[in-house]
Amino acid sequence: MFSERTLIAAAFIVTCVIWGSTWLVIRIGLATMPPFFSAGIRFLIALPFLYGYMKWQNVHNPFQLEQRWLIFVMGIFSFGIAFGMVYWGEQYVPSGLTSILFAIYPFVVAIFQHLLMKNATLTLPKTLGIVCGFIGIVVIFYGDFSVRDSQMILGMIMILLSAVIQGFVVILIKKYGHDVHPFSLNFGAMSIAAPLLLLTSFIFERDAHIEFTSTAIFSILYLALIGSIITFASYYWLLKRIEAVYLSLIAFVTPILAVFLGAIVLNEKLELKTFLGAGIVLSGILIANSGEFFKRITRSVEHRA
Repeated sequence: MFSERTLIAAAFIVTCVIWGSTWLVIRIGLATMPPFFSAGIRFLIALPFLYGYMKWQNVHNPFQLEQRWLIFVMGIFSFGIAFGMVYWGEQYVPSGLTSILFAIYPFVVAIFQHLLMKNATLTLPKTLGIVCGFIGIVVIFYGDFSVRDSQMILGMIMILLSAVIQGFVVILIKKYGHDVHPFSLNFGAMSIAAPLLLLTSFIFERDAHIEFTSTAIFSILYLALIGSIITFASYYWLLKRIEAVYLSLIAFVTPILAVFLGAIVLNEKLELKTFLGAGIVLSGILIANSGEFFKRITRSVEHRA
């Protein structure tokens, strides 16, 4: 019915919109639920749906694979600690700013790829992009180290550290987990992270107020089913059909959407320096990928000629 090009464009837009909205939906859920509980229950609900998909597609049980050590690393650090940091940080940091801070993720991946993988060099555009990205983060933080709100500063640091941890883990996956089905990786990681986060919640959030309002239930279901499964399926469907460099544009689009959604839905107001820093960060992402884009364009022109 539809051409593959139309389906690719639709999947790209859906992925951008959903990932751009997850920061807002996390913050909405945190209004009546504590962070570790919110993250843990999200993964717990997503698990049976992931398992059903794996059975349908005949995907291997992740805990029977040789790379199960990688599953444990991913579950504890990427889905457990890193997601816990993001949820904790979003208690005090606006959803739009959270997405901007997490936009350092592509730069972290580029640095760890250069350090840990052979034949992975930091090109001039990538280096300039990384420098741009970190200048943008400094601009965002500038003036806040006087600490008018120490919890917000700590939340911002947690979000940045989360991006660093996830960037490191994704390079481990790229290096050692290329033969593992992505749904197998994520099911295994969520199976570890869900009880870890809920146990953490039981220990540290025992006295926290939990109220399953309609918005809280919407937040959990949206993040579990739409944010954790549909976007993930769309992303890997796209990865098989378009170049990864084009897919990396998602990192540029989602913070812009998140800022607009935060302003519209929650009336979040960001300072001028935040927008300036965000612009520098996002420019860095474009610069870092510019070399690959020019290569693709040149090859396409040569092929047509």
